[in-house]
Amino acid sequence: MRLSLLLLLLLLPGPPPAPGMEDAAFPHLGESSQPPPRACPQRCSCPRADTVDCNGLDLQVFPDNITRAAQHLSLQNNQLQELPYNELSRLSSLRTLNLHNNLISSEALGGPPVSAPLPPSCGSGCQPSDGDLPAYLWGEARAQLSNAGLPPDAFHGSEAVVILSLSSNRLSYLPPSLPPSLERLHLQNNLISKVPRGALSRQTHLRELYLQHNQLTDSGLDATTFSKLRHLEYLDLSHNRLASVPAGLPRTLAVLHLGRNRIRGVEAARLRGARGLRYLLLQHNQLGATGLPAGALRPLRGLHTLHLYGNGLDRVPLALPRRLRALVLPHNHVTTLGARDLAGTPGLAELNLAYNRLVSARVHRRAFRPLRALRSLDLAGNLLTRLPGGLPGGLHTLRLQRNQLRALEPEPLAGLDQLRELSLAHNRLRVGDIGPGTWHELQALQVLDLSHNELSFVPPDLPEALEELHLQGNRISHVGPEAFLSTPRLRALFLRANRLHMTSIAPDAFLGLLHLSVVDTAGNPEQVLVRLPPTTPRQPRAGSPRARRGPTV
Repeated sequence: MRLSLLLLLLLLPGPPPAPGMEDAAFPHLGESSQPPPRACPQRCSCPRADTVDCNGLDLQVFPDNITRAAQHLSLQNNQLQELPYNELSRLSSLRTLNLHNNLISSEALGGPPVSAPLPPSCGSGCQPSDGDLPAYLWGEARAQLSNAGLPPDAFHGSEAVVILSLSSNRLSYLPPSLPPSLERLHLQNNLISKVPRGALSRQTHLRELYLQHNQLTDSGLDATTFSKLRHLEYLDLSHNRLASVPAGLPRTLAVLHLGRNRIRGVEAARLRGARGLRYLLLQHNQLGATGLPAGALRPLRGLHTLHLYGNGLDRVPLALPRRLRALVLPHNHVTTLGARDLAGTPGLAELNLAYNRLVSARVHRRAFRPLRALRSLDLAGNLLTRLPGGLPGGLHTLRLQRNQLRALEPEPLAGLDQLRELSLAHNRLRVGDIGPGTWHELQALQVLDLSHNELSFVPPDLPEALEELHLQGNRISHVGPEAFLSTPRLRALFLRANRLHMTSIAPDAFLGLLHLSVVDTAGNPEQVLVRLPPTTPRQPRAGSPRARRGPTV
């Protein structure tokens, strides 16, 4: 009886819990023990709590329900009609904002004013590391954003933004009232012809500024445009319409890209403020014979690389910075190299004079002698008929393709025992014009390109260290059994487009070439029979598993 009564009491429902007395450790009926779903705009993705990706959704309205915690917002490849101030101002934690490829339009700006000062930035705590920025936020795009779609207060309240991309839009001038906390600003591929005075006066944290592919002219900039950017390190003004180097460059600037403008002259006074400049890129301008006078670059004492590709220069510029390490001068009109033309830059490690008009008679025998640190010399595409003399013994790479070389002698190559790559392609060399002992001192040579010459057979006594040999495009009709006895380390051999037939290569021509894995004989009159010797297994190192390498066919 008592047992039945106890069971009945257990089955009866208990009294309702008092308000506020629920046990939070247990879910109520119909509830899940899983955390609630992360708030995310419809159709967008939110791979992280601080990231909202609405890329390529054809959105016509700025998405709502963006979490206030968002730090990375991607809105490229949409059809947004406006950039609402109230939405951006609400996202006070935003650090990266991508606005590629939209159709934003709102009230016109009515000219390019500069708004009142913005509140101070949030400081170093808001600076993202490279790993914080998802790669997909910065994909390539084409936008149609105009200044009419950016009201003066568009970025008011976005004091934490450090990376902003407005590239590939239709902006006609640099937008006013940009966040003062910016560290990287992308404005390339617009129609910008003017930077309003003071527009960049508050962006003192800016380190990288991209303004290439716009319509900037000298009148669109003034001496104060960049002068307040005391942390600026990278400035790209290439592909504009500038006729001179901008004034007021900051001391912190390390890279200045001015390629493909209309610059006719470089004044030393314009560069005095940029004493920390390391890389100056002036390719494809209009400097001509007088645009870079002696000493114009003297203020740049720490300059590492000077790029002057395609400027119509008729000689190597004089009085260059003494510490210069790379001088790039291809596709100019240089015809002469005097004994002292390069003496002022003894620290050069790379010299590129390709595709000029150098002739052997006007290259002094001591022209390269001062360059003891030189490691790479490019003289391709000139009119040289013989190898230049006095080459530095520390050279690693020497390019002489597409000249008019007719003979090789041992003397110019003497002492080049560190040379690793030599290109002699597209010349007029014949085997009989290669003097005995020419290759003797090239003990470190690994790559030799003799393609597209007039060789009738493989040159003898090639360097022992050779690993890659280019002989394509010659007149070789036979490869004898002793052709490669001097090159036991050969790995790749190119014999295409010669005059070889099926049995032109001796059966034992490759005997002993245990590392040979590539033999290219395509493009000959007949399919060539190639027999590679079987490779023998190498002795395994102590503790490593024994591995057997099969023959290569």
